[in-house]
Amino acid sequence: MNAILYAAAGTGFTFLMTTLGAAVVFLFRKEQNFAKMQKIFMGFAAGVMISASIFSLILPAIEEAEAQGMNGLLPSAGGFALGVIFMLLLDTLLPHLHPGTKNPEGPASKIKRTTMLVFAVTLHNIPEGMAVGLAFSLAAQHPANPALLTAAMALAAGIGIQNFPEGAAISLPLKNEGMKSGRAFLFGSMSGVVEPIFGVLTVLVAGTVAAVMPWLLSFAAGAMLFVVVDELIPETNSGSEHSNVGTIGVMVGFLIMMILDVALG
Repeated sequence: MNAILYAAAGTGFTFLMTTLGAAVVFLFRKEQNFAKMQKIFMGFAAGVMISASIFSLILPAIEEAEAQGMNGLLPSAGGFALGVIFMLLLDTLLPHLHPGTKNPEGPASKIKRTTMLVFAVTLHNIPEGMAVGLAFSLAAQHPANPALLTAAMALAAGIGIQNFPEGAAISLPLKNEGMKSGRAFLFGSMSGVVEPIFGVLTVLVAGTVAAVMPWLLSFAAGAMLFVVVDELIPETNSGSEHSNVGTIGVMVGFLIMMILDVALG
């Protein structure tokens, strides 16, 4: 029960940050006013997710597997590969439209552009919710090791910070397309609701069979890195003018997440 409560609290915080990001729609009249700031945030998000995948997911997956008497290589590498395949399938099968682009991805569909825009950010949030939920679940399973709880809190903080621009990435384009601010805010906020859902569901699965925890941790890492390489880093370098702000954001995000996870843990 503690694991579920911890996961719900952690993913609830990240969902709140998505909601706060969506509220930017009430402050900025045009998406262009937020474009440069969004590149910085997206770069920061990529750095956080790269660092979290290594220090909060893959390394704990190896340690947890070895603690159970298994070879750490199989669940860490196998789970990672499954996470990548899972996101690749979602990316291929689910029609979605990334912010700032005109052509949707996935199968041809008559779904509205606004819905496909929400789907795109929702894809990002699935592995994030799993990662935060699993980190808190691992901490609840090992109450004698307070470092795990600190690491889980650091992960939730890092993911929460990078969720801010994702909420804005939904609400601002929707407003530019003519949607009222209140409704655009609602769409942006709801794009993050999958985080607590998948976070708690993953914890329930992990709680039934302890042996799957290393697989799930590395699964979340593979899924998150897929999002970073396929979506976030390209978005930080988009546009006609070259800029290093996105790259600097990646480095800062990685460094801060590493400090939070390693030094505080």
